[in-house]
Amino acid sequence: MIRAALLACAAALAHPAAAAEPATSTPASFRERLPQDEVIYFLLPDRFENGDPSNDRGGLTGGREVTGFDPISKGFFHGGDLKGLRNRLDYIQSLGATAIWLAPIFKNKAVQGPLGHESAGYHGYWITDFTHVDPHLGSDADFKGLVDAAHARGMKVYMDIVVNHTADVIQYRECQNGRECSYRSIADYPYQRRGGPTGTAINPGFAGDGVQTAENFAQLIRPDYAYTPFVPEAEKTIKVPAWLNDVTLYHNRGNTTFRNESSTMGDFFGLDDLMTEHPRVVTGMIDIFGGWIDRFGVDGFRIDTARHVNAEFWQSFVPAIRQRARDRGIPNFHIFGEVALHAVEAGGLARFTRVDRFPAVLDFAFREAVVQTVAGTKGTDQFETLLDGDSLYEDGFATAVQLPTFTGNHDDGRFATEVRRNFPQASDGEVMRRVMLANAMLLSLRGVPTIYSGDEQGFIGDGGDQDSREDMFASQVPQYNDNRLLGTDATTATENFGRANPLFRQIASLSRIRLSHPALTRGRQLLRAREEKPGLLAVSRFDPSTGREVLLVFNTSSAPITRNVKVEGDSRAFTTLAGKCAARATAPGSVSVSLPPLGYAICAAGGVQVR
Repeated sequence: MIRAALLACAAALAHPAAAAEPATSTPASFRERLPQDEVIYFLLPDRFENGDPSNDRGGLTGGREVTGFDPISKGFFHGGDLKGLRNRLDYIQSLGATAIWLAPIFKNKAVQGPLGHESAGYHGYWITDFTHVDPHLGSDADFKGLVDAAHARGMKVYMDIVVNHTADVIQYRECQNGRECSYRSIADYPYQRRGGPTGTAINPGFAGDGVQTAENFAQLIRPDYAYTPFVPEAEKTIKVPAWLNDVTLYHNRGNTTFRNESSTMGDFFGLDDLMTEHPRVVTGMIDIFGGWIDRFGVDGFRIDTARHVNAEFWQSFVPAIRQRARDRGIPNFHIFGEVALHAVEAGGLARFTRVDRFPAVLDFAFREAVVQTVAGTKGTDQFETLLDGDSLYEDGFATAVQLPTFTGNHDDGRFATEVRRNFPQASDGEVMRRVMLANAMLLSLRGVPTIYSGDEQGFIGDGGDQDSREDMFASQVPQYNDNRLLGTDATTATENFGRANPLFRQIASLSRIRLSHPALTRGRQLLRAREEKPGLLAVSRFDPSTGREVLLVFNTSSAPITRNVKVEGDSRAFTTLAGKCAARATAPGSVSVSLPPLGYAICAAGGVQVR
C-alpha cells in the first residue's frame, strides 16, 4: 500500500495538471509513510502567497511600528498567509513535495527591538500566544482548512515549534537605557544567593535546577538571583497560556554567549529564555503542542533552537509527543530538532539522538559537505567523513536515513549565495550547474530532502536571515528585486509560481525518480568512490525489497571525467534515470562512468524502468 501511494505521487508529478485536483478523500496510506518517504518543502507563510489582504496588518491599526506590516522592508510583515498557501498546494505538489514544513504560525509580538532598530515577527519565532494562529497569517480555522486540504492530497504538514523561548517581554532593571545584559552565571549568581537587594536570603530552600521535581522548584520563589526582572504593565498578561506570565519560570540571567552554560540558560538575543528544567514548563509545553496534534492532526514538528534546551526536557517531551500522535492515529510522526552545528563531522549532531533522544535532527553536516565540495573547492572525500558519521547516530543508518537534509534555508542563506560568494567570477551557467548538482545530491542521497521555497525558481539571495527570505508573490523589497534569478530573466518583483524554470523542472523530475524507487528513499547506502580533490563521488543505494542497485555518480570538478566504478557483480545492465549511464557493465563488478563538468547521473541496475 505504501509503495502504491508513492507511485501515485510519482504519477501526479509526471502530469502536473493532474496534481492540481485534490483527492476526493484522504488517502488511507499517507499516514503509513515513513519520514524517509517524504520530500519536504519549507516555507515562511508571510513570504509565500497573500490570499487575504484584509489580514495584512493582523487586525492592528497604526503604522508599521504597531502593525508590523511594511511590504517594502525585508524585516517586516509582507502579507503572506495560510489562505494563500492553501491556494498554492497544487504548485507545491507539482514540484514533488509530499510534506510541507511551515515556519511558526503562532501569534507573535508584532514588533520588537530598540527604537530605530525595530523589526517584526513575520518569521514566527517571537511567540506570545502558543495556542492560536497569528492574525497576520489568518485564523485557526484557516490552518485547519490548510491541513485538511493537504491531507486530502496525501500531503503531510509539519509545524515549526519553539520551546526554548518566548517573545521579549521580561525586562531587567539593571539593563535600562541601552545597557548590555551580559550573561550572569550560576557560579557567580547562584539561585540561593544571600544578601539580595533587601539584604535577605534568596530562595534558601531551593536545591538547584539539577533536582527537577515539583517540590524543589516550589522553593524557587524569587527570580532576582542574577538580575531584577520585571514585566511592563501593558504586557503582564500578554502570554498565553497564562502560566507563561510567571517570571519565575524563566532563567533571567541575561543574553547567551552561545557557549558553555549560557547556551541553554541565556536569553537568545534578548528573547525570554524559559526554564525548561522546571517541571511546570515540561508539562506545559507537552500540553501546548500535544493540543495542536489533537486539534489539527499535524504530522510532525521541526523544533527550533533544540541545542539551547537541556537534555532532560527532551527526554520527557519527545516520547510524550510521539505517544500523543499515536493516540491520534499518526504512527509516523516526524520530529526533528534544529542543532545548528556547521561541520561535516556528525558527532555533534549525533549526540542529540543519543542523549537528548531526538528521533532525528536537521542534517547540517550534509549541508556543510555539499557547500564545501559543490559551492567550494574541497575534495569529495568530505562525503566519506559525512557518511562514516552515520554510525554515530542512535540506531545508526536507521536514524541517518530520517535526517532532513538541505542545501540552504532561511537562517544560513541559499545555496546559490554560497556559490556566488566562493566563485565570484562564475558565469550564470556555472552557478546553475553547481546548484543543479547540489539538487541532485539532495534528492538522491540518504536523508529526507528539504527544499527551501524559492530555490526552485532560481532565487539567489544576498546572505542569511532576512537576506534569504524573499517573497514568492510579487515583492516590493528593493534589496530582493535587484537580484537576477537563475534560469530566467525574471526577478522577485513579479510572482514566481511558474513551472518552466529549469530548476523547477529538475527538482520535479528528481522527486519523481526518488519517489518511484525505494532504493532512494529507504535503501542502504554504500560509498563507492571519492577523491581528495574536486572530482568523482560515487554512491550505491539498494532496494530494500529486491536488493537491486542504483548507482549515483557526481562530478564536482569543472572538467569532464571518465572512471571505472565498482558495482555489485550482478549489476550488469543499467537504465538511465538521470544524466547518461552506460548500458552495460564493463566487466562483472565494474562499470565505466563518463560525466561532464559538474554533471551527475542516476543509473538503475537490472533493467529497472522509470515508472
